[in-house]
Amino acid sequence: MNAAYSPALRPLSPAESRVLGTLMEKARTVPDSYPLSMQALLTGCNQKTTRDPVMNLTEGQVAEALDELKALALVVEQSGARVPRYSHNFQRVVGVPEQAAALLGLLMLRGPQTAGELRINSERWHRFADISSVDAFLEELQDRSTDKGGPLVVKLPRAPGTREQRWAHLLCGEVDLTQTPTGPTSSAATEDEVIALTRRVATLEEQVASLQRTLAQLCEQLGVTPS
Repeated sequence: MNAAYSPALRPLSPAESRVLGTLMEKARTVPDSYPLSMQALLTGCNQKTTRDPVMNLTEGQVAEALDELKALALVVEQSGARVPRYSHNFQRVVGVPEQAAALLGLLMLRGPQTAGELRINSERWHRFADISSVDAFLEELQDRSTDKGGPLVVKLPRAPGTREQRWAHLLCGEVDLTQTPTGPTSSAATEDEVIALTRRVATLEEQVASLQRTLAQLCEQLGVTPS
C-alpha cells in the first residue's frame, strides 16, 4: 500500500532532499555561517550523525542537486561573495509555516520519526511546547488540501512491538506503508532526560561547527582545500 505524493511539486531525489534538508538545518543551527558554501554544504550532507541514511555524496552530485533545486526555486544562489553561497527558499515555495518546515526538514534528514522523537530532535530548530503541538502540525500537513498541493506527510502503520506510530514526509514521492522501521527503538529514558542529552550533543556540534568554520577560513586565506 502506498501514500500518494502531492502533485504540486515533483518528487525530489534522495540527493536533492539531503541538500535541501541540510540547508534548512544549517539556517537554524549555524546562522553565522549561512548561506553555505559548497564545501560547508557537502560536509553537512555527508555528516555521520543526525542523518538517516548516512550518505557519501560527491561535490558533483551536490552541484547537480543544487541546479535542480534552483530550477524549482527551492534554492537560491548568492554569487556576490568570493565563493558562491546557497540558501533555501522552502517555506515560500511550499507554503508552510516555520513549525511545519522544521518538522519536514527533520523528516528529510533523519527519516521516519514519532511525534515524540520529532519534538526532541527539533530542539535546535524550533522548540515545541509539547507533543500535542507537534501532532497538530503533522496532522495539518497530512490533511493539506489539494488546492494547496496535497499532503506532505503520512502516518505510518504501527510497527510490531512499538507504542507510537512514525511519520514520514512525501517530498521524495510515495512511501511504502508496509516498510518496517529500521531506526533506533525507544528506550526507557524519560523525555526530559533525552532532551537534556540532546542539548549537550547540540553544544558539542556547535563547537565542532565553529572549529570547521575556523579551519575553512584558514584554508581560504592560505588558498588550500580542506581534506
